[in-house]
Amino acid sequence: MTLPVPAAAFPDAEIAALAARHARAGRGAMALLNKLGGKVEHQLDALPQAVQDRILALTRSALERSYGLAASSGQLGRIGGGGHLALAGLSGAAGGLGGLPSALAELPVTVTVILRAIQEVARDHGFDPADEAVRRETLRVFAAGGPTEADDGVNTSFIGARLTLTGPTVQKMIAAVAPKLAAALGKKLAAQAVPVLGAVAGAGLNLAFVRYYREVAHIRFGLLRLAQQHDPERVSRAFARAVKAAPVLRG
Repeated sequence: MTLPVPAAAFPDAEIAALAARHARAGRGAMALLNKLGGKVEHQLDALPQAVQDRILALTRSALERSYGLAASSGQLGRIGGGGHLALAGLSGAAGGLGGLPSALAELPVTVTVILRAIQEVARDHGFDPADEAVRRETLRVFAAGGPTEADDGVNTSFIGARLTLTGPTVQKMIAAVAPKLAAALGKKLAAQAVPVLGAVAGAGLNLAFVRYYREVAHIRFGLLRLAQQHDPERVSRAFARAVKAAPVLRG
């Protein structure tokens, strides 16, 4: 006689841990921007529309190039979390040294470093970063917005997407996420344009951005992994409940 195999226990604790990540995400960037104060908002408002359009165009182009490199870059070996942070800090500082022009030139590097960090998070959760569906999911991470939008965690609207490795075409995905990422990067570039503070702000915000999107990636790919092991709708509902409960854990 074959004994029935007991069903795996529902991962309430793991979902609660992902909700706690959600509650913590973005705090570093918000703290830095608060220290810089109104200078950043003033610089952001002062950016000409042509510069804002340039930021969007550069962001979209960087996403397209970085996405194209995603499959082959995985063969270069792991950089590791510390490596991504070091690269982000160095590029941010270099971008801030020359004000807005050098910050704009540095922007594609920042996008590539962030995307590589997201790829490695996907690998940590058992997904193949070279797989086409997984590569699309790395783009979906950017749909959470940016770390400077609010200090109460990430925008969870992107979690509403079905927890399956299917979705729109790459071009549609890039078209959808590029404006969100460009808006987030605009505040970073505005901070880098502040005289004297540009290099410090660029390095600090780059570190905060990498940490933020890495946290978002852990949430997304963690939920995807759990959805493959359990009922996806139940996982989504449990995460939504956990997010509402997570604020009591903040201190």
